[in-house]
Amino acid sequence: MPRTANEGRGIVLRVDGVWKTYRSGGSPLSVLRDISFRVDEGQVLAVVGPSGSGKTTLLGLLAGLDLPTEGTVRVDGTDLASLDENGRARLRREKVGFVFQSFQLIPTLTAVENVRVPLELRGDPDAGGRAEHLLGRVGLADRIDHYPVQLSGGEQQRVALARAFVNRPRLLLADEPTGNLDADTGGRVVDLMMEMNRERGTTIVLVTHDTALARRAERTITLRDGRMVDGAAA
Repeated sequence: MPRTANEGRGIVLRVDGVWKTYRSGGSPLSVLRDISFRVDEGQVLAVVGPSGSGKTTLLGLLAGLDLPTEGTVRVDGTDLASLDENGRARLRREKVGFVFQSFQLIPTLTAVENVRVPLELRGDPDAGGRAEHLLGRVGLADRIDHYPVQLSGGEQQRVALARAFVNRPRLLLADEPTGNLDADTGGRVVDLMMEMNRERGTTIVLVTHDTALARRAERTITLRDGRMVDGAAA
């Protein structure tokens, strides 16, 4: 059972003194500058800021898709830089879920097949049953055999949400999850995300321009020019 707000919670994500610097025209360009924060078990954190502020770069570091130039990113106590590429991929499969603005469904697979993919990668013998259960949970029990092209944008995002939660991840990373949806459809997707957070205790970090979505989070940090300007480390 997920812990309540009044009970002690472990740290699922910890970011300490992170910088990300690239070479641009022979000169260093720091996209992220001395970022530090933590996110506790079951907490929802929103990362906001103008375009070019470093939000997408930060999300890539949290997922272990890239490594910081300085500082550390720890997921469930593991320093991502201590793992090789295969180790980071294994950690993502076992502990991290993703929801993207563009849905990222496999077009040649049905809804239930898309949701089954993470389970099949782990060799789960009940992949089909768990995938069908999650699709029912997000209101798509009658659409499991439909292909992405046969689904609306909101339905595709609900399939993506089911896929993200099917492994019971410790951490869910959401990149503009309502960006391609109208306000009403986006609101329903956010409601589902928050319900799943409460039921499963999954920690959520979401990058968004949607102020209504950011207000649903327990905490918000703001990036500007690669620096954290609001929401000091807890």
